[in-house]
Amino acid sequence: MGKVQKNASTLRRMNILRFSRCVLGAAALLFADSLVAAPPPAFTAHYQLLQNGSPIGEAAMTLAPSGNREWTFTTQSRGTAGMAALLGADVRETSRFRWKGALPEGLSYDYSLDAAIKHKERHVRFDWATNSISVDDKGEQRYPAQPGAIERHTIALAIAAGLDAGQSTFAFPVAVRDRIETQHFAVQGKGTIKVPAGSYAATHVVRTDGGGFDAWFVPDKLPVPVQVSQRDGGDFTLKLESYSAK
Repeated sequence: MGKVQKNASTLRRMNILRFSRCVLGAAALLFADSLVAAPPPAFTAHYQLLQNGSPIGEAAMTLAPSGNREWTFTTQSRGTAGMAALLGADVRETSRFRWKGALPEGLSYDYSLDAAIKHKERHVRFDWATNSISVDDKGEQRYPAQPGAIERHTIALAIAAGLDAGQSTFAFPVAVRDRIETQHFAVQGKGTIKVPAGSYAATHVVRTDGGGFDAWFVPDKLPVPVQVSQRDGGDFTLKLESYSAK
């Protein structure tokens, strides 16, 4: 009888030990995940919009959680001066994504341009159940997805997240019209940059394989660029006017 009780006691201790290891293992995984995938705060950032160095409008970027570790990132640009004001130009970009590790992974993207003489739309859908991407831009294209793929609008957030993680070079799989295109970016140095919101000790990042992307970031302080220029399709620049975390 004593031997049976001793064996039962040993079995209970083994079960408790296994349970404890499972609990500690799960806690370690959750802790590690929280370190890797801590999302940035929700925010609103306002920018001055310039074309060829001249102010033509204003823009606002907002980031907000949409549940289930998914986020919605929106940029709204409006012409307030010159030809942009006369045409009533209004551009809206909305990206929905999820964090995969320390970087975003695309779920959807919608672009619309409304002006007096022009209307344009572009839509991207990431179907991770079938590992495919569909792009509707003057006709629909569908092609295989790649883990971690994003679209162009989310690149600034991806760079900011990468800088926070200590990266200095970046290679993002970006969904373009008919394929995944790997786009390369790299830190070019640091310096002080002045924008309407103030002066910042910032990190300069450019696209190194063409495309005309040129931006300044303040890692660990702001999840958005304080200044970003895009020369592909026009010389447009955004300069930060204000930022507020929600």
